Amino acid sequence: MLRIRDLWVEVEGRDILKGINLDVSEGEIIALLGPNGSGKSSLMHTLMGNPKYKVVKGKIEFMNVDITKLPTDERAKLGMGIAMQIPPKLKGIKLRDLIREISKRYGTEFNFVMELASRIEAAHLLERDLYDGFSGGEMKKTEILLLAAQRPKFSLLDEPDSGIDLQTLPILGRAISDVLNKSNDGAYKKGAGIVVTHTGQILKYLKSISRGYIIIDGEIKCFGDPYAILEDIERLGFNNCINRISVVR
Repeated sequence: MLRIRDLWVEVEGRDILKGINLDVSEGEIIALLGPNGSGKSSLMHTLMGNPKYKVVKGKIEFMNVDITKLPTDERAKLGMGIAMQIPPKLKGIKLRDLIREISKRYGTEFNFVMELASRIEAAHLLERDLYDGFSGGEMKKTEILLLAAQRPKFSLLDEPDSGIDLQTLPILGRAISDVLNKSNDGAYKKGAGIVVTHTGQILKYLKSISRGYIIIDGEIKCFGDPYAILEDIERLGFNNCINRISVVR
């Protein structure tokens, strides 16, 4: 479904992704872990077509289409969606109205998203301007609701557990599982995607992660069982645990 080959990306003349190779099949969810500034979010923005991130070498294919140079809206039409780590504030746009418009555009049942808003204790945000005065946790809940309205074939979740308290983590984890469970395209019985996490805590509530990857300094260093990787990171740290896992050459 997603195929990345020898991807080099720069921002303002500085290399931030260095030779990334990655494959995600239909129905697969993978985890991307790494310390702050390692390139996790940069990869998400690149995959979604943020023009700030310039691809200088390599290729990105999605649904057998070369999307390396496609704009963001074309990638969204193909079935790619993102829940951002730090979304922009949008004055004058109510969350409920935006959810309604996105749901209509993508053929999602509006009531499904409203029920999800209640389950994740975000109903009080529906009449507020988007992200205006939202806490970190409220931003994460809102991003999941907007992703739920789109129900993409392929979801990019950028640090869904950052700024989330321990009580909210399992609630958000179940909501993410609901969103990933099925895309709006009837041909795809289960959504696929990438979950980016610094702490790894959200993985404890997502039981369908196929593989985990560690990225450091813009390079994927190793991969393996995501839950074993998380355990090693918690005990040894990122740099030490890569010596215990399959190293990418």
